[in-house]
Amino acid sequence: MRTNANMWWVICGFFLVVSLMYTVWNVLDHTDVIWYHAIEWVGTIGLLFIAFMAALIAFYVGRVHRAQGGELPEDVLTADVDDGDPEMGEFSPWSWWPIVLALSAAFAAIGFAVGTWMLPIGVAIFAVAIVGWVYEYYRGHFAR
Repeated sequence: MRTNANMWWVICGFFLVVSLMYTVWNVLDHTDVIWYHAIEWVGTIGLLFIAFMAALIAFYVGRVHRAQGGELPEDVLTADVDDGDPEMGEFSPWSWWPIVLALSAAFAAIGFAVGTWMLPIGVAIFAVAIVGWVYEYYRGHFAR
């Protein structure tokens, strides 16, 4: 996790430098106006916020690493596969319901962009998909 925190600090520094370069480039490119009118604020603030978000993630990962008091099994070169927590949950590799759920999200997003008449279609598909995904182990070939 120490490597992850350092990686995020490097990303933070990179975006701070890029933000500074972007601002200076805009000021030098528009020499005919006052410097604070030459700055393209959306890009500058956007790049600064990316740097701040990377710093937030780096700070959090560093604090979590310090609170754990040790390295994760994934970070130790001599660790076995069994040293980590093998239980990741129960997943159905044959299930088509996540694709139907993504289709419902696509319909809802298109409904916001194109016309609100598509939003109820997305909500209806979502209701069918979430019920199907929850109850897929209660019927059919994989019923318990």
